Amino acid sequence: MKRVSTTHAPAAVGPYSQATVAGNTVYVSGMLGPDPQGVMSEGIAGQTERAIRNLAAILEASGSDLAHVVKTTCYLAHIADFAAFNEVYGGFFSERPARSCIEAAALPKGALVEIDAIAVTKE
Repeated sequence: MKRVSTTHAPAAVGPYSQATVAGNTVYVSGMLGPDPQGVMSEGIAGQTERAIRNLAAILEASGSDLAHVVKTTCYLAHIADFAAFNEVYGGFFSERPARSCIEAAALPKGALVEIDAIAVTKE
């Protein structure tokens, strides 16, 4: 297994890796909406876009990209944000990976969205 870390996404806020690669599978930890310097984006659309850009940076460092994502799990602080979240999300995931999306009672750092992903490496 290989642990992945990149400065192009926020550093882990606990005892975990940004991603782990096992064989040709990449497991990306949940990403929130701050930029790499820790500044949180505004609103559900801004946080969703930033979280996906953070995922993309980690996937790139792992030898993958958004087109190779096979599954995401998405956590929303407010399920009422579902439509706005989907609008941004759909603009990044043209390959339509499998997905679960749920409302969470609370997310770290007061975030509105958290997204994790499982992908395969580019072949």
